[in-house]
Amino acid sequence: MRGTELLTDAVRRLTAAGVAQPAVDARRLLAHALALEPGRLTLALPEQVAPDAAEAFGACIARRERREPVSHITGTRLFYGRQFAVSAEVLDPRPETEMLIEAALARPFEKVLDLGTGTGCILLTLLAEMPGARGLGTDLSEEALAVARANAEALHLAVKTEFTVADWFDGLGDHYDLIVANPPYLAQDELPELEPEVREYEPHLALTDGGDGLGSYREITAGAPERLLPGGRLIMEIGPGQGREVMALAYGAGFTQVAIIRDLDGRDRVVTAQIG
Repeated sequence: MRGTELLTDAVRRLTAAGVAQPAVDARRLLAHALALEPGRLTLALPEQVAPDAAEAFGACIARRERREPVSHITGTRLFYGRQFAVSAEVLDPRPETEMLIEAALARPFEKVLDLGTGTGCILLTLLAEMPGARGLGTDLSEEALAVARANAEALHLAVKTEFTVADWFDGLGDHYDLIVANPPYLAQDELPELEPEVREYEPHLALTDGGDGLGSYREITAGAPERLLPGGRLIMEIGPGQGREVMALAYGAGFTQVAIIRDLDGRDRVVTAQIG
């Protein structure tokens, strides 16, 4: 079959499965099966597809029909212009998190701590964008840290990074001029409302604190002042509508210059705070 025929059938199948962007996903998966850059797929569509590639594409579509995320099928996700390896052990990098990156890069820093690093996308992006900086990424999951270390190696940033298992600040003794985090911010009772791609395939440890969604922020804001250098910053991604509560936690812990950054839809997305 030609690429166009395979693509048409795949879009039909993904539409029937309730996939939100069937054409986008089908094209991405066909490019993956053909080992092409997505931007070059259009040129290949009129051509006959080799049987092995067609079989591989069919297997990808079958996985997507079960609502497995495209990134889990391809094994990568683009974030801030770089490809990051992903797996079921880590939270997929989200475009919204790039707002945290922009906020962090607004001022220079030398030592950064990334709490709950997951793929390492936040820490590694910051180190790639800030020459001379070094950083530590922590996570409760050894499997997640294995993904982060692999990403550090692939991006040639391993020399600038360390990774360790830690429950927020437990066992950490160093001080930093920047602490960043995208902690689990969903309340436990919000999980059933999530899309299957998230609810069934992403680690719940990275999605919810098992309570009201604010537990991680209570611990981070309480512990961060002791780990920050004078004038150091804490920058956290938050859930929509959590801005006021997280700001209050930051002020209560002694932070100053606390502010909310909202996304393009006007929703709370990032809280920034400075100590000293």
